[in-house]
Amino acid sequence: MTDPNPSHTPLSNPSSHALPASGPGSLAALNARYGARYRWLLLMAVMVGTMASIMSATVVNVAIPGLSHQFALGQERAQWVTSGFMVASTVAMLTTPWLLARFGYRATYSGCMWLLMAGGVLGGVAQTFELVLAARVAEGLAAGVVQPIPAIIIMRAFEPHEQGRASSLFGMGVVLAPAIGPSIGGLLVDWFDWRSIFFMVVPFCLVCLWMARHFVPTTGPGGMAANRAESLDWVGLALGSLGTLSLLNGLVALRSGPAWQAAPLLGVAVLASLSFVGWQRRRAGRGQTPLMNLQLFAWRPFAMGALVALIYGTALFGSTYLLPVYMQMALGLSAASVGTILLPAGLALAVAIAVVGRLADVRPPGELVNMGLALLALSFALMVMMDMHTSLWWLMGFTVVGRIGLGFILPSLNLGALRGLDKALLAQGSSAINFVRMLGGAAGVSLCGIVLEWRLAAHGTSLADTARPGARLAAFDEVFLMLAALCALAMLAARRLTPPS
Repeated sequence: MTDPNPSHTPLSNPSSHALPASGPGSLAALNARYGARYRWLLLMAVMVGTMASIMSATVVNVAIPGLSHQFALGQERAQWVTSGFMVASTVAMLTTPWLLARFGYRATYSGCMWLLMAGGVLGGVAQTFELVLAARVAEGLAAGVVQPIPAIIIMRAFEPHEQGRASSLFGMGVVLAPAIGPSIGGLLVDWFDWRSIFFMVVPFCLVCLWMARHFVPTTGPGGMAANRAESLDWVGLALGSLGTLSLLNGLVALRSGPAWQAAPLLGVAVLASLSFVGWQRRRAGRGQTPLMNLQLFAWRPFAMGALVALIYGTALFGSTYLLPVYMQMALGLSAASVGTILLPAGLALAVAIAVVGRLADVRPPGELVNMGLALLALSFALMVMMDMHTSLWWLMGFTVVGRIGLGFILPSLNLGALRGLDKALLAQGSSAINFVRMLGGAAGVSLCGIVLEWRLAAHGTSLADTARPGARLAAFDEVFLMLAALCALAMLAARRLTPPS
């Protein structure tokens, strides 16, 4: 790797092993045109695109009832509207370094915006469920490629003492997408129908394409000219896709049926994952660029950051699924009440990100991540205190504690994992850590569902059983304790995020 305390230079200072590109759209030309404010304009440009991609991921949940009615879908087929996006997004993250190196920032980013917009339009006009699913996969591919890019830019364009502030600005913008998206989506569904949800991304994409033309450089990472001769690791991509798809389908099968039905899929997932690792080693040994550079995991802070990202993704996405179900099925609250309770938590998250971003410039990232995980674990553990007679103010307070914890983690985790990496590995590092987080998140939803069904059965009840609310509440409490334990486990890894001296 590198010296654990390397000197980070701005994005305009390329690495020494390649020649910088020139031309009106090159990094050097844009830096000269816009001066010191350029890095902030670049960050804003990619932030809007990331917001659009995240909004496309979350807002479609509002449209699922309408989709199910339109195409007479059962729960399993309707779930693929979400699952198809998540699988495509997770796998596509692995291709970001190759796309940036071969086509440069602007072509990659603009291409993703065109694909995201095309997916939105196709989903909005689709007359069959198969076309809707194809649209969601297209949106997922675009979202997956875009999401690692901001972290690469923050680590390259900003000095170490500015990276926390840049991360907090980006984080606040990204938090707005899932916060306002479903609300706007709900209004659109009420005023028009489910098709309007898909068209929501179109104006965002148009703005992104304009900003890309003005602020995103044509060059690759570090200001280098794009390398058109670089070949994609298709075998690695196929193995990664097979492993991811088999794992998520295996977990869904485990949740909905007996274990023996899920075993073949989970076995394929394990075999594909081992084959993926072996192939990446072989490709690197030949001097070819691997899809995921396993040398990353030899750097302790990155390896620990990836482990934290995996567990954090599992807890975050799992709880995002679990909390609304808990409030409605265990506490008997209406959907409107759930939205009211979660609103202050969203505001607390935005404020926490702004504050912690400043702290990340002066405090060790591992310390901030540990604090966030502790608060997140505490919020899960406090849920055990709730019963049918507890004031909802307490529930609101517990969710706020958890979102403040997320605010500590979000700006700090990438900084802790990526600082100290060789600049040539930043794109690979951001891609890998986002992939691991999304994989954990995709698995987390199924994990919470599996454990919840298991504990409900152990207590002799079900979600449909209204006669034994105490038993149902106890099952939810045990799932929350599992999430708290996962966060506590991640704290052990977060302690080692600081580079060795």
